[in-house]
Amino acid sequence: MTETSSPAVLCLASASPRRRELLASIGVEAEVKPVDIDETPLAEESPEAYVVRLAREKASAGGRLTRLPTLGSDTAVVCEGRILGKPADRTEAAEMLHLLSGRAHQVLTAVAVTGPAGLLEVCVTTRVHMRRIEEREVAAYWATGEPVDKAGGYAIQGLAAIFIERIEGSHSAVVGLPLYETAQLLGRQGVRLWNGAV
Repeated sequence: MTETSSPAVLCLASASPRRRELLASIGVEAEVKPVDIDETPLAEESPEAYVVRLAREKASAGGRLTRLPTLGSDTAVVCEGRILGKPADRTEAAEMLHLLSGRAHQVLTAVAVTGPAGLLEVCVTTRVHMRRIEEREVAAYWATGEPVDKAGGYAIQGLAAIFIERIEGSHSAVVGLPLYETAQLLGRQGVRLWNGAV
């Protein structure tokens, strides 16, 4: 007898496997429909306004491809007011890790969900404290390949976990989706979670 997966109850407008896994962890089966939007920050745009705008645009664009409620999300690593995106190369990744080393920074994750209740959104800020990272560790970390497609050049859920002293806020938000807040938005859109609640 073969197992059949549950039908999707949500459209995820993101190619991030981490976000799909996080949704699955709260019992939400999502169909993945990545959307292509311009992620260039606008002039004078704050980091919070930036991630909220991108989450909205992703949810709206994805929502046009399906009849399901649609979730869009965006995460930004912010240090000294500067948004640290995905490093273009080894040099940029090293610069990011040196900037974050031995200090605290913010991770902003915005979530937007379209559905019967309209477009709902939330933005969660988590403060991440990173220990000092030695030059040899920066080189070794880059060699693993993990930093390549990660905002800020690191993955808290991966090998970079040994660099993190502590966080203040949502761990899942740093990974890519604040689950408590996401569950609240999904409930307002009528999307059932593992416990049957909406």
